[in-house]
Amino acid sequence: MSLQRQAMIKEKVKDCMRSKLKSYRPETSYMPFHYRLLGKDRMAFYSFIQSLSVTFGISIYEPVAIALASGRFRVAKNQIKPAEEISSGAQQRIQRIIEELRIVNRNPNKTLETQEIREVCRSGTLNRVKLTKVNIWLENHNDELFLIDLKTAKPSFSHYEKSKRTFLEWTAAELARDTKVVVNTIFAVPYNPYEPKPYERWMPKGMLDMDHEVLIAEEFWDFIGGKGTYTELLDAFEQAGIELRDEIDEYFKQFS
Repeated sequence: MSLQRQAMIKEKVKDCMRSKLKSYRPETSYMPFHYRLLGKDRMAFYSFIQSLSVTFGISIYEPVAIALASGRFRVAKNQIKPAEEISSGAQQRIQRIIEELRIVNRNPNKTLETQEIREVCRSGTLNRVKLTKVNIWLENHNDELFLIDLKTAKPSFSHYEKSKRTFLEWTAAELARDTKVVVNTIFAVPYNPYEPKPYERWMPKGMLDMDHEVLIAEEFWDFIGGKGTYTELLDAFEQAGIELRDEIDEYFKQFS
């Protein structure tokens, strides 16, 4: 990452944090014992951290990812609605794939699954559907799609099957629109909470193609921004935090 791009990311993080502070409203619940033990300012800060953690993906990760990807991809957007039609043939095929992965012990294979859906992407009737928005939508200069579902660091088991169905539906919808388009679907986790140990939450093995549909921490950020991005991104976040410290402290003085 160039110094110029690192400075741009640092300012993007600062802008996101300032926007979050501006819109933040602390919890109003009365907690007299907590207040007396810890102080209202610390409780307000704790509440802010909880609120930020819930929205970190949309508030911080997604804008930063788009800023990084804009220099490497032809199109980089977030919170995008996918196509809105899926053929009845594709819907039946998706259900069969999910059932086989869940019950028959079928091995997930993104290439094979996409080919199966491509074969029926316009068979039967085209049904209008309302699909989950794509967190991060990328198109490279060969018009290849990368549709990314950005998750928390420790997603629950139910998220894996839900994400798999979403990926198959995104694929079917885009193929119904253009039968020749190349669609990549990615389950992304922004950091590894078990660092320096390997990521332990490997429950998606039965649902997701680990070689083609899952990017964790450094893999994800380096895919978005190029080799070395993850390490330099952490440095940019650290520098942003140092430069924001006085503003954050000043903001929470009002709760003292």
